[in-house]
Amino acid sequence: MLEEDAKSIFTHWLETHGASVLQVARAYTLTMEESQDLAQEILLQAWRSLPNFAGQASPATWFYRVALHTAMNWRRNDRPRRMHQKPLLEVQSLATESVDAPQRVEQRERVERLYEAIHQLPQTDIALVLLYLDELSYREMANVLGISESNVGVRLNRAKKTLAKLLDAEPVEGKADESR
Repeated sequence: MLEEDAKSIFTHWLETHGASVLQVARAYTLTMEESQDLAQEILLQAWRSLPNFAGQASPATWFYRVALHTAMNWRRNDRPRRMHQKPLLEVQSLATESVDAPQRVEQRERVERLYEAIHQLPQTDIALVLLYLDELSYREMANVLGISESNVGVRLNRAKKTLAKLLDAEPVEGKADESR
């Protein structure tokens, strides 16, 4: 693959799938700084891995695989340092005159609670929950994780129940789950 072609492909994929990189990085880190560091590491790994892309999976699936494997390795290798760290909640500057500021604060708190709960899951379940939150089908999740669709369903159900316990709430069941 020519370097110009690789740059063009990588840039296009980054525009299309960049949000998933940030989502994966956020889920595997405790602070915004770590999240940015991990996102950079994921992008570096994706760039290095691009020549190995054989087209057997979709670009989205390939990007997720690179992101998840990089994040899991990063988390495992960085564990000793992080054992002594506490999450630093990022406080967004909220406009004081905004009418919906309390709603944004409440939503931000719910998202933070969700990420704190996600951090407590096993690494493979973190990956599964991220794919679910990104609204991938069971087939797409199975392709990314290299497991069967039925295994996706079983593991996702368990992860939802664990998250519900961690969040002290009931698991959300709905038609979206049945259609996947």
